[in-house]
Amino acid sequence: MAVNNLESVDWSQIPEPPDDGAAAHLTGMELPPIALRSTSGGSVDLASMSGCSVVYAYPMTGRPDVALPDGWEQIPGARGCTPQSCAYRDLVAELISAGADRVFGLSTQDSDYQQEAADRLHLPYELLSDDSLALATALDLPTMEVDHNKLLRRLTMVINDGVIVRVFYPIFPPDQDPRNVIEWLTEPSKR
Repeated sequence: MAVNNLESVDWSQIPEPPDDGAAAHLTGMELPPIALRSTSGGSVDLASMSGCSVVYAYPMTGRPDVALPDGWEQIPGARGCTPQSCAYRDLVAELISAGADRVFGLSTQDSDYQQEAADRLHLPYELLSDDSLALATALDLPTMEVDHNKLLRRLTMVINDGVIVRVFYPIFPPDQDPRNVIEWLTEPSKR
């Protein structure tokens, strides 16, 4: 049985993802009305939500008892989903204080797989499943192919009333992502 240390990462050993421009088109886009299954047991349509939603997209959460894909550590932008999720968990109150109404994680894994991570990591927010790639296709989100699975590249969207107002991409190191979002949300000129 493989045992992975998913929370501790030496970022100096992980390749930084380049800014390939694959998310440049997202700012200003309206979200399409797509229901995404949630770890809450229901579904979420980000387009219909009023206020400010912070949605961080990540490739996949690993499991301590399941081996990561071969070469995972050397794929730029792949490693770091657990540290990123834990950082959002630890800073969710600060994000709300800074102006976010809610936080979501988003991946192409199914809700059952995501539920294990939500429970193990004690996440106080929902993880959303785009396992059908409906949102990824509609928004032309940056993706990567790993072990015959299409995964989202790591990015964060700030959405106000169904419109993407800010995109963070690429993100490195992933555990600093929520701090960058908080900094942006508290800038006087952010909107």
